[in-house]
Amino acid sequence: MELQWIIVQPGDTVARIASAYHMTSELLAALNPEATSQPYLLAGQMLRILPGTGRRYAVQPGEHVGTIAARFGLSEDELRKGNPEITNVSDWCGRCIHIPESGGKAIVRLKGEYGFRELHRDIALLSSHFPFVETGSIGTSVMGKPLHYLRIGQGSRHIHVNASVHANEWLTTAVVMRFIEQYARAYSTHERWYRFDPQRWMKETTLWVVPMVNPDGVELVQEGIVNQHPHAEQLLAWNTGRTHFTHWKANIRGVDLNDQFPAHWEEEAARRGMTSPGPRDYAGTAPLSEPEALALAEWTQQHEFDVVVSLHSQGQEIYWNYRDLEPRESAPLSRRLAKVSGYKAVKLGGSDAGYKDWFIQEYRKPGFTVEVGLGINPLPIDQFDDICVEVGMLLAELLSYESSD
Repeated sequence: MELQWIIVQPGDTVARIASAYHMTSELLAALNPEATSQPYLLAGQMLRILPGTGRRYAVQPGEHVGTIAARFGLSEDELRKGNPEITNVSDWCGRCIHIPESGGKAIVRLKGEYGFRELHRDIALLSSHFPFVETGSIGTSVMGKPLHYLRIGQGSRHIHVNASVHANEWLTTAVVMRFIEQYARAYSTHERWYRFDPQRWMKETTLWVVPMVNPDGVELVQEGIVNQHPHAEQLLAWNTGRTHFTHWKANIRGVDLNDQFPAHWEEEAARRGMTSPGPRDYAGTAPLSEPEALALAEWTQQHEFDVVVSLHSQGQEIYWNYRDLEPRESAPLSRRLAKVSGYKAVKLGGSDAGYKDWFIQEYRKPGFTVEVGLGINPLPIDQFDDICVEVGMLLAELLSYESSD
């Protein structure tokens, strides 16, 4: 196959382009060393690509379609649909076939970065496929992006989960979106999710999810300040001249959203010692000064959540306490969540002004900060499937939990 040229569009990244053309990021980088040495791609740049066709397989003598499908984690029907030109041929021996991606029906897939555009698309697809999944917005970001929410369930016990409060922890958004899809699909087909019963979840609980609290920051981490970013000059100054933003945790105004809540905010701001905007740890000029934090706080006040979970990365730990204000059930519940997820329940001190802290202080109900995965943020994509299982088991346990109160 001959090399082709494409023109980079706004929002394109190496990982997104490679995924779209069935290439590895390494191959794309090797073909375009002058472009991929930059922190971010520029709209209008032209890249060399060598489009792939995905996985190919030469059928060996004696192999049956069902056997090949099982080997690659597919159903026979999925494999046949991936090879329509020979779907009705009984003997595939000697033929070179296409191996489609497993989970062909899945909506939420991780192909390169998972950002606001992917989230927006997947929310529309989920609500279309599963009408019982309610969607909406709790407010807007600094740059006007909707802060999406999803609701699933009709029960009296209300659980809230949020993700991507910190910009470079965007993998948490894909993780919680994958769980919502798996829950909705299992419920609609009357199947169990591992050992859990989604029919019971739907009847007894209502799950409210804000999957991306910081969409402007996520976009900054993934796409940088190229292509006429409206805040480019100020962001570059706050980032001490660095053009790469993968370490950025704050929102687009350089405020750390998890230091924004009115739970001993002044003490946290003094402990951090950050007096101006930057990539992390600046608490802002006052509690809830940022529209994203304010929207989340006001939305929480409008609902009577029984428990909240804020997904962060990394460390495989569960923080469950706040200044001894948490209810008695928080400690044993954290141990249950730790057992099913493989994470460690940790009693944390010396930290204030987080969403979990404020919720516990305000409502005296269980609140958890869950640090998923291990490594450096943004976490490697190859951890995605494992984290989905770990977080999925944690949320499933929470949805199935019966409080003794």
